[in-house]
Amino acid sequence: MRVRVYATLRDLLGAREVTLDLDGETPVREVLQRLTEAYPALAEKLWDDQGNPTGFVRVLLNGRLLEYLDGMDTLVKDTDEISLFPPVGGGR
Repeated sequence: MRVRVYATLRDLLGAREVTLDLDGETPVREVLQRLTEAYPALAEKLWDDQGNPTGFVRVLLNGRLLEYLDGMDTLVKDTDEISLFPPVGGGR
């Protein structure tokens, strides 16, 4: 499966996207845990001290926000794409 990262998160990974091999359907939480094991700098953006999502990063599956699906329990497969967006701010 493909994980795409945007804006400042690219600096943490050093790439625009990462490909992960899955063994069947896998919860988003597990995919993101595997990603942060490979890229530890991303962990503090995704997880708090108790291992819960921080809410700092917006997570989309195939263009849909996880909160409109089954959250971190949403199952993904090899053909899916996860996108990670940091918060966007600005203006006056």
